Amino acid sequence: MIEEMVRPSKKSAVGRVTPKGTHPSNYTPGQSSHTDYVNRPKSSVWLLVLIFGLLGLGTATIIVNYIGVLWDTSNIVLLLGLGLVFSGLISATRLR
Repeated sequence: MIEEMVRPSKKSAVGRVTPKGTHPSNYTPGQSSHTDYVNRPKSSVWLLVLIFGLLGLGTATIIVNYIGVLWDTSNIVLLLGLGLVFSGLISATRLR
């Protein structure tokens, strides 16, 4: 015999479990947040020079590699250029 499939019953609780605006009893708001940039010093000028130097040198290495002016195209040179660009992007994350 073929048995009928029974639908599972829907949950009776609809909406929020706890009232809006409540928090644990041991909750204390922090004094600083992750967006607190007031107390942090500005980045040095050398970091900007490093970022744009790495990005520019990496881009130039890739372009010269594809044009083939100074040397034949090589995967090693391409990886070097990509590594320089990636290093510039990583150092840009330290900028404040």
